[in-house]
Amino acid sequence: MKFLRVARLDDTDDHVYAPAAQVGELAVPGTFVFSFSDQDPAGLEGKERQAFRNGFLGLASFGWATVVTVVEISEAEYKGVIETLAQHFVSHYGAPSLQEALPVARQEAEYAAELCDQEVNTLLALERHVDPEGIHETFKVVRPQADWEGQAREVKIWALRSDDEDDR
Repeated sequence: MKFLRVARLDDTDDHVYAPAAQVGELAVPGTFVFSFSDQDPAGLEGKERQAFRNGFLGLASFGWATVVTVVEISEAEYKGVIETLAQHFVSHYGAPSLQEALPVARQEAEYAAELCDQEVNTLLALERHVDPEGIHETFKVVRPQADWEGQAREVKIWALRSDDEDDR
């Protein structure tokens, strides 16, 4: 089956996120981190704000990554994703038991797997924003852009903006 794995184009994530996910970790969108929080996502600043806007959640470090790649994983790895998430929900979000956390973890894993309707090795990026109706996500395929001569160019992931800019 296909799933998401943390990828990097450079070391930017080490400077942008606290903590940054490591290359090779399986990943999920991780929006639950912000949905389960008492803090309003609109009030986030700095590295937390960057994680909200563009981060995928790595499942080994529970750090953030800007891009993920679509990979093939085994059923055992997929089961491990669900178990890891369920345990995380118990230990960090107050789920009453592993059994009660498993359906929510399975739902998050299924959601991540649904994003993988691309070819293996396709890079995906995420944009997230919040409005009065809730948190919204947009997923984009990262493709090299061709220059005027038809040659592949460097892929631009980041654009520098002040914290005051609204980038929706």
